[in-house]
Amino acid sequence: MQIRLPRPRGRWLAGVAAVAVLAGAGTWTAVADDGAPAVHREDRVQEMPGAKIDTSYFTTGGTKRRPAVLLGHGFGGSKDDVHEQAEKLARDGYAVLTWSARGFGGSTGRIGLNDPDFEVKDVSRLIDWLAKRPDVQLDADGDPRVGVTGSSYGGAISLLAAGHDKRVDAIAPQITYWNLADALFPDGVFKKLWAGIFFSTGSAGSVGAPDGAASTEAPVGDSPSGGTTGGSAGGSAGNSAPGAGAASRPDNPSGCGRFEPALCAMYERVAVAGKPDAAARRLLERRSPSAVGDRIKVPALIVQGQADSLFPLAHADAMAKRITANGAPVAVDWIAGGHDGGDRESGRIEGRISNWFDRYLKQDKGADTGPAFRVSRTGGVDSTDGRALLRGATGDRYPGLASGARAIPLTGREQRFANPAGANPPAISAVPGLSGGLTQFSSLGLGLSLDFPGQSARFDSAPLAHSLRITGSPTVRVKVASSSGAAVLFGKVYDVGPDGRRQVLPSQLVAPVRVEGAEQGKDVQLTLPAVDHEVDAGHRLRLVLSATDLGYASPAAPATYTVSLLGGGAAAGALTVPTAPAVKTQAAGLPWWTWALPAAGALLAAALLLSARRRAVAPAAAPELAEVPLEITGLTKRYAKSAERYAVRELSFRVEKGQVLGLLGPNGAGKTTTLRMLMGLIRPDEGEIRVFGHAIRPGAPVLSRVGAFVEGAGFLPHLSGRDNLELYWRATGRPAEDAHIEEALEIAGLGDALARAVRTYSQGMRQRLAIAQTMLGMPDLLILDEPTNGLDPPQIREMRDVMIRYAAGGRTVIVSSHLLSEVEQSCTHLVVMDRGRLVQAGPVGEITGGSDTLLVTTAGAVPEPVIEKIAALPGIGSASRTDEGLLVRLDGATATGMIAELVRLDVPLTGVGPHRRLEDAFLTLIGGSA
Repeated sequence: MQIRLPRPRGRWLAGVAAVAVLAGAGTWTAVADDGAPAVHREDRVQEMPGAKIDTSYFTTGGTKRRPAVLLGHGFGGSKDDVHEQAEKLARDGYAVLTWSARGFGGSTGRIGLNDPDFEVKDVSRLIDWLAKRPDVQLDADGDPRVGVTGSSYGGAISLLAAGHDKRVDAIAPQITYWNLADALFPDGVFKKLWAGIFFSTGSAGSVGAPDGAASTEAPVGDSPSGGTTGGSAGGSAGNSAPGAGAASRPDNPSGCGRFEPALCAMYERVAVAGKPDAAARRLLERRSPSAVGDRIKVPALIVQGQADSLFPLAHADAMAKRITANGAPVAVDWIAGGHDGGDRESGRIEGRISNWFDRYLKQDKGADTGPAFRVSRTGGVDSTDGRALLRGATGDRYPGLASGARAIPLTGREQRFANPAGANPPAISAVPGLSGGLTQFSSLGLGLSLDFPGQSARFDSAPLAHSLRITGSPTVRVKVASSSGAAVLFGKVYDVGPDGRRQVLPSQLVAPVRVEGAEQGKDVQLTLPAVDHEVDAGHRLRLVLSATDLGYASPAAPATYTVSLLGGGAAAGALTVPTAPAVKTQAAGLPWWTWALPAAGALLAAALLLSARRRAVAPAAAPELAEVPLEITGLTKRYAKSAERYAVRELSFRVEKGQVLGLLGPNGAGKTTTLRMLMGLIRPDEGEIRVFGHAIRPGAPVLSRVGAFVEGAGFLPHLSGRDNLELYWRATGRPAEDAHIEEALEIAGLGDALARAVRTYSQGMRQRLAIAQTMLGMPDLLILDEPTNGLDPPQIREMRDVMIRYAAGGRTVIVSSHLLSEVEQSCTHLVVMDRGRLVQAGPVGEITGGSDTLLVTTAGAVPEPVIEKIAALPGIGSASRTDEGLLVRLDGATATGMIAELVRLDVPLTGVGPHRRLEDAFLTLIGGSA
């Protein structure tokens, strides 16, 4: 077991660590951002019946009791996928527990698809564990104040936990299912493509103990209160850890992988038959939130994806109706993306979940939980990066899927078409991982779909006189006959352009339907997929019924289908379309410049007045430092509202001309705070910063000799790169001849791209243009904060060359980066910080020196047989080839002895020196803060 504590400063700390180990603590790690409270993470493995569950516990420390949040992951993932959201919730004042579900990540056991006897009871046992924590708020003995959230698989467990354990106080399920049988077998049709992905994901690999697992607790007992908890004695043979022998049981079907055997047998049976049986439906329904829907009586924020052919919007509709009927508060949010891809709006949704828990866990009645219903709509395309622009539409109440129904007449004769032998070739609608990106642009006339002639029927409306917003599930009545007596059809509604040929399938969704007993024809009420889509005036609606679809299983035997519209009089063949008239799209905001320019002018005026006052009392210049780019002395900055917590403390270092200095440190080390003080954006509490001998204050004249790149530059996308730079320089009011634009552009290396519009630039080109803007005027001191963020390896190499070329002229560069290999290759000197303090400063070679691995440079390549002889020498641990010669690790031998042996072997030596990667040195210096 390992304890990660701050670096010891005495033997008493070692004693504290020993006591912590004996007390059975898990592995603790501190995670922090500059200016934010540190988040402590405790990793531990908890024993459950039939499995070991890998967990992580996040808090900001202290003894104050706070509500808890259980945060689940998606199918095929692990607890590591949600650690960033966990840290954010912890900073928002929650105790957050994440875990890897059975069969995933570092947890053992078999995948039960949220089996009530295993995965759901695991959650109840985790709630038991939270109830024993001294920092978790309790509603009663053994009953913590707790919310549950997660996406997909984790979203379903939040619903199931609320239905099975009465101690759950609020939930926020995301893009998940209400009835898993309906999701994989909609209307009796096998969703073969998604089911195959589902089961192949869970069947791959094997289950093992978590990497570097630090501790294992005694088994967690059954819950003393609330709901159905606890487990059968020792679990079942179907859910024992593979290490215990379950993987080799004879009742496990071939290729079962990590699933419970019953689930594997069910999948193989349905996949072979091409359609589900009653036993398959019962197996999945038992694992579905719908099975306990009448017991889910807690506030629920339901987030569902529009780009989701796996768990479409109808599942969220069923959740909302059932939980609302139970008397609990409900809000529904339809996001743009989903399982098919697209924009998941993670930032907005995570913020809304935090607010939801603030209201119902912290009981903060002032928390903004948002509207009862919200749907994201596409409002154009961002010209800078080609992404869809989203706007929200809201309603005071959830409208359901049939609100504001409007009848759209369809025309078309009775039509006959074929189900081809083997159901091939299939029509194409949703394609997992691809369709979501197209969904966002469906309102703009983009999409992907394919229906083969002779395998489908179609019925069109007249051109619409006015635009029409569809929000919900259209419905239509048709008559279906089949030569085989049974039929599987796939219904979809297209938005067809004025030319009658260009058609878009909203959200790339279809509705399957199985029809039995159709020898003489059968009337069918077809409910089409729920969508939110605007049809422009002049466009038509087209109903298509296809015999096949790529994502689903159709009968392999050939058959002939006959389809006609049902209805009489003026409403003959009407397509009933929901319009949700109470849902209103948010008005587009004013162009940014109408408010930004006046605001910027006011801020600039205030800044000038404030800086003028401060410059009047600035310390006198230090002539002896006139040629020193930067000297920091005793720099200290405390966190707001805290006299004892420091972002930076007593920091001192000096930077000389021509140096490329790397500023390194883990999250929370104080790097960003230091740079902000250096640029005059915030004032230190103590100490001073001098640039070329002048003390830094906001608006100090010497800052004109400093160029800074912090969060990227904003460019006008329609202008060329050169035009953007020239416009920026004119805005500074400085003479054009002082810009040195050509020199800056030569260093940035943009070439012919300068004449192109910025909206055509790659991310790497934008970064280099931003650096060029920073270099305008050729400042003597250049500050770059994470300049390689978002760049691929070739672009990172180009950025490295830009920094080196700039410093080659005698100027100074300070770069803050987390890419240690790049810092090692581009920087001449380093400053390493940890917890706001200086750890070490000096040349890169000096800091990385001191290793048992030596770099042997040679005049030419060393033959492989000679390298093998060197590796076999006494006292030599290993020898390997590098671009410069050899890396030789000593294991008892001395450097002198090694050199003598290399000379004896006729190795063409040119030099020998210590070799240690910057990563090794960095981790050694900062110890447990990494």
